[in-house]
Amino acid sequence: MRTQISIIIPCYNSEVTLENTLKSVIDQDYQDWEVIIVNDGSIDTTEEIALKWVDLDTRFRYFSKENEGLGKARNYGIERAKGIYILPLDSDNLIEKDFVVKAIEVLDSKKEIGVVHGHAKYFGEKVGFWKVDEFNLSKILVHNYIDACAIYRKNLWKKVGGYDENLPFQGHEDWDFWIGLGRLNVNFHHLNRVTFSYFVSSNSMIKSFTNEMILLNQDYIVKKYQRLFHERYSILSMINRQYYSQLAQNTTSKKLIKIILRRIKQRLWK
Repeated sequence: MRTQISIIIPCYNSEVTLENTLKSVIDQDYQDWEVIIVNDGSIDTTEEIALKWVDLDTRFRYFSKENEGLGKARNYGIERAKGIYILPLDSDNLIEKDFVVKAIEVLDSKKEIGVVHGHAKYFGEKVGFWKVDEFNLSKILVHNYIDACAIYRKNLWKKVGGYDENLPFQGHEDWDFWIGLGRLNVNFHHLNRVTFSYFVSSNSMIKSFTNEMILLNQDYIVKKYQRLFHERYSILSMINRQYYSQLAQNTTSKKLIKIILRRIKQRLWK
């Protein structure tokens, strides 16, 4: 029987968290899986921990490579994946026991769905509930609010060209990936339940970003999808010119502005 899902876990100096992440995988309700651990040039005991789990269960597969960043590590693992579904899982996060089984129920029964995601909860230096909204292309163009920890069809990874390895700084490759899928009109399904736990640490990669690094990544993504940004946020594309002209002739300026703003909001967030 073909492996249903491949869980891709890139690691870089993950000795403190990797054990619990792998345990969350093996403790889940769904069992037709493989885990691909990609050691991205760690210099701590990450390899020792990973190989212990490989010895315990043959569904764990281990690869070691030079340090090239998160995007390349994810692509490296997915290229070797046997599953028809992919779950990227950071080496410090934990999946909920029923996430995979619930997601596969949706993907197996609804062929029009390409991605399944849900809410999360924080642990570590921050605790609490992370409400994740349903996918909306206009909204995600502004900022990323969906973590990489979602389940999608592997063929979509191929269609979008994988995770972008050319971002100025690694850390926003999942944002770029979701925009790419949105451009292809891929359907997202929100489970409306907690699907994973997100580890919060002052030492995380994203915490090391300066404003300049963030701006450089944003500039890269805006340039890459400039036509999409233009189509979504150009005033002329949001308001039919003829409709605008008719309103201008028959409506006071104050009322006209309100109508225009309402139409823009409806167009952006539909």
